Amino acid sequence: MHSAWFDNTVAWIGAHPQAAGLLIFAIAFCDAVIVLGALVPALPLMVAIGVLIGMGEIAGPYAVACAALGALAGDGLSYWVGRRWGNALRSVWPFRRYPQLLERGETLFRRNAFKSILIARYVGAVRPFVPAIAGMAGMPLPRYLQASTLACLSWAILFLLPGWVLGQAYEAVAAVADKLALVLLGLLAVLALAWALVLYGWRWFANHADSLLARLLRWSDRHPLLGRYTAALIDRRRPETAPLLLLAVCLFAVAWLWGWLSAALMLRGGPLLLDHDVHAFMFALRNPLADRMMATLATLGSAPVLAIASTAALLWLLWRRRWQAAVHWLVAIVVGLALTKGLEALVDMPRPPTATAGFGFPSIAVTMTTVVFGFFAVLIARELPGRQRVWPYLLTGIATALVGFARLYLGAHWLSDILGGVLLGAAWVLVIGIAYRRRSERAFWMRPLAWTFYGSFLLAALWVAPRSAPKMLAGFVPPLPAVVVSPDDWQAHGIAADRNRFDLEIAGDLVQLRQRLATTGWQVQPSADWLAALRLLDDDLAPAQRPVLPLALNAHPEALLLRRADPAQPDRLEVLRIWPAPVRLADGTPLWVARYDTMQLQRRLRLITLWTPAPPSHTLPTDLYALGGTQPGLRVLLHPR
Repeated sequence: MHSAWFDNTVAWIGAHPQAAGLLIFAIAFCDAVIVLGALVPALPLMVAIGVLIGMGEIAGPYAVACAALGALAGDGLSYWVGRRWGNALRSVWPFRRYPQLLERGETLFRRNAFKSILIARYVGAVRPFVPAIAGMAGMPLPRYLQASTLACLSWAILFLLPGWVLGQAYEAVAAVADKLALVLLGLLAVLALAWALVLYGWRWFANHADSLLARLLRWSDRHPLLGRYTAALIDRRRPETAPLLLLAVCLFAVAWLWGWLSAALMLRGGPLLLDHDVHAFMFALRNPLADRMMATLATLGSAPVLAIASTAALLWLLWRRRWQAAVHWLVAIVVGLALTKGLEALVDMPRPPTATAGFGFPSIAVTMTTVVFGFFAVLIARELPGRQRVWPYLLTGIATALVGFARLYLGAHWLSDILGGVLLGAAWVLVIGIAYRRRSERAFWMRPLAWTFYGSFLLAALWVAPRSAPKMLAGFVPPLPAVVVSPDDWQAHGIAADRNRFDLEIAGDLVQLRQRLATTGWQVQPSADWLAALRLLDDDLAPAQRPVLPLALNAHPEALLLRRADPAQPDRLEVLRIWPAPVRLADGTPLWVARYDTMQLQRRLRLITLWTPAPPSHTLPTDLYALGGTQPGLRVLLHPR
C-alpha cells in the first residue's frame, strides 16, 4: 500500500523524466563535493532512485549516466579546490578545527594514489575529501580523470542496483505481503540503532577515557568530602579503573534518563502521546507472517528461555568455584526480578488495548533480558582482550532490541514500558557490575562460560519458541470493533466508509458460505506460514501447490481464504479473501467483509515465483452475484465494481 508522498513522487517523476535526471545529477554532485558530501545522505537517496528505476518510472541507463556525470563533476570540483589552495586548506574551517577530516584521506592516498580514488568512492567518511587530497598532492589531471571516471561509473551502477532490484519486486511485495517489508525494515532499523549506540558509545569512551579520568581527579581534589567516594573508581594503579569509570558514567546517564521518563509518566498520569502514536503505527503494520515471526522473537525474553540460560551459567560458575561471580550473578537476576515486579505492582499504568493482564510498566521481559545479557557481558568482558570486549555488549543490545521490538509490535506494551525496562535493567546491571568489578578476582577462561550461556540460550529458544509462540500470539488478538450498527441500518446502507474496499459484506456463519461456494469449485487454502512462503523458491512446485500469501485487515488475518483455478489457464487464479468486518452488528450476528481478486503467476528477480494481483476485473463471477440477498442463516450485500 503506497503512501501519499511516494505516489506523488512517482507521478511527478513519471511526468518529468528529464527533470528527474537533473535531480539525480544534483544528488551525486553534492555527495562528491568537499565538505558538502559529508552531509548528503547519498545511499538512501540512490536506493530510492533505484526503486523508481525498477518500477519503470526512470530509464536505467539514463539514471546511471546522470549519477556518474554528477559524481564526476563533484569530484572534479573537489580536485580543483585541492589543486588551487593546496595545503592552505588546513588553515580553513572546518579542517582547522577537525584536521582528521583530511588525515583519513591522506592515509588512504599515501598507500596507493590510483586505488585510493577507487576505494574512497565507496567509503562515505572519506569520499568527498580524497579528490581534494589528490589535487593537493599534485596528481596529474589525466591520471586522476582515469581513476575518477572508472570510480564514478561503478559507484553509480552499484549504488543504484539494490534499489533497482527492489523496485522490480516492489509491486509484488506490496500487493501480496502487505506491510511485511515495513516490519522487517523496522526491525533492521532497531537492530542497527542498538548496534550503533553500543559500538559508538564504546568507541567514544575509549577515545575520551584519559580526559574523563583527568576531570574526575580534578573534581575529587576540589571536593574532598565527596571525592573520597570516587577514589576507588579512579585509582590509576588499578587495571579496572577504566571499566569502572565507564560503568559509573553510564550509570549516571541511565539514572538521569530513568528519572526523566518516570517523572514524565507520573506528571501525565498515563502513557505519553508518543506511546499512543507508536502503538497505532505498530497496529497498522500487523501482518499474518510478521505476527508469527514477532511472537517467536517475543519468546526470547520469556521466563523459561532466560531461566535455562541463567541456570546453565550459574552451574558452570559453581562447578569452577567462581564464588564471587556466582553470587553476583544470582543477586543480579533475583533482585532485578524483584525490583521489576515491585515497580509493576506500584505503578498503575493503563495497558494498551491489545494487552492482557500481566503486561505493565516496566516490561518484565525487556528488563530481565537486559539484566541477564547485560550482567553476563560485564562478567566476561573483563576477560576479553582490547576491542573484543565490546562484543558481549553488542549481543546484549541485539537481544534486548529483538525482544523489545517484538513486544511493541504485538501491542503488549507502550513504548515507555519498553524504554523503562531497558533503562531499569541497565541501571541495575551497572550497579551490580560496579560492585562486582571492584572486587579483585583472578581471571578465568571465559570461552567455555560464553559457550555455555549463549549455547544454552539458543537451544532453549529453539525448543521453547515454536511451542510458546502460538499461545503468545493468541493473547494479542485485536480488540472487537468499537462501532456498532443495527442490522436494519447495515442491510440498508452497508459499511459505507469501506464500500470501495470490499466486494461483499456477509452476515452469518462462514461454514455455510464455504459449503455453498465449494459447489462451484472454490477451495479453502490454509493460512500460509513461513514454511509455505519459503516453498515459493521451489521452481518445481506446481501452480496449484503455490500458496497465496496472506493479507491483514485492521490487524486481522483472513478468517477464510478461498481460491479457484481455471484448468485452461494454470497461471491464473481467482481468490476470495474474507476478514472480520470493522464494525459489529447490534444483534451479535458475525459480520464479515470480502474482496475478490484475480491473480497471475509471475517470476520475480529470477528467484521467486508467486501469485500477484492481475488488473482488477470490473465484474464479479456469476456464483458470487448469486450470493446476494437474504438466505436462511446468511445475508450478503454486493458492491459491484
